Amino acid sequence: MIRWFLLFSLFCKSTQDANGQENGVSHCGPQNLTLTSSDQMILLTWEDEPSCSTLHDVLIYELVFLIEDKTVDNVEVAVTPEQIGSTHSWNWTSHLALECASHSVRLRSRYKNQTSSWKHEQKSPEIKTLQEGEVFPKDRVFKVGSTVTFCCVLPEGILFNKMYLNRFESNTTQISNQTYAMTVRLEKAATPSCAIVTCELSDRNKRSPKACVYIGYPPDDRDLQCETRDLRSVECHWNVGRETHVPQKSKTIYHLLGRECVNVKGECKMNVQVDAGERNWTLTAENQLGKVELTDRADLTKRVHMSPPEQLKASTVNARNITLEWVWTEPLYYNLSLICQVNINHSETNTITEKFGVGLHFVVLNDLIPHWTYDVKVRCGTTPHFWKWSSWSTGTNFNTKGDVPDALDVWRQVTGNHVIILWKMPLDNQSHGHIEDYEVTWAKTADRKPNRTKFHNKDRAELSLDTSEEYIVTVTARNAYGSSSPSTVVIPSLNPDGTERVNTSQVIGSNGSISLSWSASPTASCGYIVDWCRTLECSNVEWLKVAPGETSASIFSKTFIGGVRYSFSVYACTQEAPVLLERREGYVHEKSMEDNLFKLKFKQQGSDVVVSWDQINLRKQSAFIRGYVLYCEANNKIINNVSTDNTDATSLKVENLSTGFYKFRLKAKTTDGECGTTEIAATLDSQTDTMVSSVVICLVTVFVVLSLITVLCYRHWACIKRKVYPPIPKPVLTEKWFTSQGENHFLRVDQHHSEGDTVNVSELHCNSVALENGYISQENMPFVFSQTPKGYYNQPLKISIPPPLTFTTTAVSSQSEAPCSPFKGVFRNPSYNLIMQKCTTGDQQSNSDPELQEGTPLERSSSGYQPQSITETLTVNQTTDDLESPVSCVSTYILLPKSPSN
Repeated sequence: MIRWFLLFSLFCKSTQDANGQENGVSHCGPQNLTLTSSDQMILLTWEDEPSCSTLHDVLIYELVFLIEDKTVDNVEVAVTPEQIGSTHSWNWTSHLALECASHSVRLRSRYKNQTSSWKHEQKSPEIKTLQEGEVFPKDRVFKVGSTVTFCCVLPEGILFNKMYLNRFESNTTQISNQTYAMTVRLEKAATPSCAIVTCELSDRNKRSPKACVYIGYPPDDRDLQCETRDLRSVECHWNVGRETHVPQKSKTIYHLLGRECVNVKGECKMNVQVDAGERNWTLTAENQLGKVELTDRADLTKRVHMSPPEQLKASTVNARNITLEWVWTEPLYYNLSLICQVNINHSETNTITEKFGVGLHFVVLNDLIPHWTYDVKVRCGTTPHFWKWSSWSTGTNFNTKGDVPDALDVWRQVTGNHVIILWKMPLDNQSHGHIEDYEVTWAKTADRKPNRTKFHNKDRAELSLDTSEEYIVTVTARNAYGSSSPSTVVIPSLNPDGTERVNTSQVIGSNGSISLSWSASPTASCGYIVDWCRTLECSNVEWLKVAPGETSASIFSKTFIGGVRYSFSVYACTQEAPVLLERREGYVHEKSMEDNLFKLKFKQQGSDVVVSWDQINLRKQSAFIRGYVLYCEANNKIINNVSTDNTDATSLKVENLSTGFYKFRLKAKTTDGECGTTEIAATLDSQTDTMVSSVVICLVTVFVVLSLITVLCYRHWACIKRKVYPPIPKPVLTEKWFTSQGENHFLRVDQHHSEGDTVNVSELHCNSVALENGYISQENMPFVFSQTPKGYYNQPLKISIPPPLTFTTTAVSSQSEAPCSPFKGVFRNPSYNLIMQKCTTGDQQSNSDPELQEGTPLERSSSGYQPQSITETLTVNQTTDDLESPVSCVSTYILLPKSPSN
């Protein structure tokens, strides 16, 4: 009976299955369906029914996700035959916070064309009695660039107005009666804390619900690098990268080789045995927004980053070298091949020297400055597989011992026979102690007999030397440790004027310095010397020594002043005296010259105008003058300009100007532009006006001169008259000419003359009286006068001897008995001179003559009296044998015999 019942049950079952398959319904489906949630994520888990174990093909599960009973997503999950019988799960993230609306999931299986019935699971928000509205999600962390939907859930009776994020409004949708949603894209991180989502109510008197959300980035760490310091640990360093902006809500967690790193700030240290060979060193960084994994593959035995040296000190200190020692705290370092750098710092100067050695723990520093303070520090690295320098050790300082000063830098300045020896005062790092004095020694090259003198705190010595001789001058400095090596300069014999001649060229500076270059000289065995000073007052000479082979130098001095001309001289340094090669003049910086620079003069030449000026004083030249330009202005408008590039020009001409008023403006051309503007105004007159003006000026000048002469002559007329027209003394005459004791004598003329030429001459007497102006008429002295029908003559007469004219005298002086010798006597008179021939006896001469001088012949004239000197010559031919013989004379002369009565 029981057996038949079982058979019937099996038959019914098989009939039911056949009917189900015919209807497309599968009896294999999900079971034990559960739904869990976290934030906006829903986790669905389920199992297979036992009937699914008989399936031999892929089983498909269909998942449908609903929000407020509206389908929002469909998912299919494939389960292989091997996976049948296990628990299955699926994560789904809603765009809404689960608190905003009810979420549900429907699940069924599908095998080939057969599907199971739907399984339904719902997740609804916990319904609370809301007194005020709320915003979801809140206190959540979101990634920059993500799209987030916020919802506002309001109690019954509260009216919604709008929603916004940090005052940024967006469109809202109504999900249910009291739920509203706003979807926004988060474009930037929220700083410094969180972003505020506000749900504004229609009733402004009620508080608006708000939510705080955090917006940031996932970890952005990169560039992992691992190393070791002692081969017993590993240190890894990396670049943290971009800031996450969510450290408060989502701190980044780091793991090295799977172990968490603590106190992480871009580095992680972990004890691990370091073996030779390459391996991967892995670091992970993770926060709520993401995870990053970094890997560095390296052999750390070749990446030893040493610790710094310890206990650094100077053990042995000398004047120019010391021994520096230190200690390694890691014993392993004494067995490594090392390279160490020593940083030497002194007086704002840093130098680094390198030393090599196994287990290096001391070095010797040479070429130090005596009497000097140093600070030193050391760092080291491994070799030959150098990885990194260690950190610098703690520094130490020391003072070197003193020594003699360095040799001085010496130069000379020669002006005539005045020689100045210059030296640069040694700096502290050159003196090596306090300088007590300087000794200057000089001697002629020929005799080498030295002269010595000492100076204290001076940088020059003035010597008076014979510049026609060559001298050798040496200078030394002395401190407590001794004297420096002598510095020598040779003073050559110079030209007679005491100068060195060479061509001069121009140079312009830039950036506060002067750049010079010159041709190489074969005589420059020890380099070159460049010296400079102000061109106008070369009292402070500076110099620079240039190494051999260099033919250029950039000259800079704290004493340089813009707009001041300097002279630069280039010398070849030889074993003997320096040789002057070139000379330059220039400005470190040219400046515009001041206005009213010129003293202008104006000159009109017809319709042309010549404007001239004096050469500009060098003291006023703050730049090189490259030429001149003259502007001509009329009616405030420039009508013409002329220019020249001749720097020696002192005038410019403007041609073809009409009459009128003009302004002329002169400027100097420089590399800095036109400057030194000076103006002169002038009015151009016509040629006729100029000629009339000249004539009028000449006439006025002549009139003034004549008037002045007239006034002077009038005031001094008496003096002028005496000088030019002196008074003529009148001769004293008797009633008759040539009468003596009642007898009349006639002149008998030569038979060559006619009877009509016989003249009856009255007797002329001469009184023994003093004449005018201190001239005395000598008594008993015969005179000779000339008389013509027209009166007396006072002109010189040229004497010629005509045929003899004889006459007989009736009375002869007793002195006539003695022989006579001709003698010409001259008596000066203000109106004329009389030259008299006087007869003397023998060698006896009359001492009564006031003044005797040799006269000149008188020239005969028939004109009237002229106020000149008169010289008359009387020749008497008389012998002792014949006193009565006739006397030969010129027919115009009359002999005045001496009157016995007078």
